[in-house]
Amino acid sequence: MNPPKSALSLREAEIADLASLLDVAQTSFVQAFTEGNKPENVQAYLSQAFTSLQLEKEWRNPASTFLLASLEGKLVGYTKVNLAAAQTDVQDPESLEVARLYTLEEVWGKGVGQFLLDAALGFAKEKGMSYVWLGVWEQNARAIRFYEKNGFKTFGSHPFPFGDEIQNDWLMRVQV
Repeated sequence: MNPPKSALSLREAEIADLASLLDVAQTSFVQAFTEGNKPENVQAYLSQAFTSLQLEKEWRNPASTFLLASLEGKLVGYTKVNLAAAQTDVQDPESLEVARLYTLEEVWGKGVGQFLLDAALGFAKEKGMSYVWLGVWEQNARAIRFYEKNGFKTFGSHPFPFGDEIQNDWLMRVQV
């Protein structure tokens, strides 16, 4: 059963949030990607992409925004959105990238991911964007179904270095 909308809250991350954001980012990433991947590759990626220094660097980028989702006051997920200057692939001034959208496993299937995606789409509209795009691991069927349900369509792919492997991410987008 999904929590009532009133139990969910959303806000932009502040510098004081970075330690708790890092904890949720690391935990949610491990929960999402341990299955189907070598543990050493998960750890290698964590030690590169999810450090306090890296997170602060991303947070300080004026073209990136972290939106935090809390359920009854507890941080349970986040999304990182990028304007063109911070985008990883497309760098389209009329598009917003959802660079990350993660929730803790305890709230999977409870509407928190939808809440965050809706927030990202709303953010894109506020900024006058035409599209929202993202990259999703081609083997993450659960995430792909979620994005397809929300109107995203595949428009390309890109290699994604992950430990000692090169994985493939599908690039998906939706018009806003």
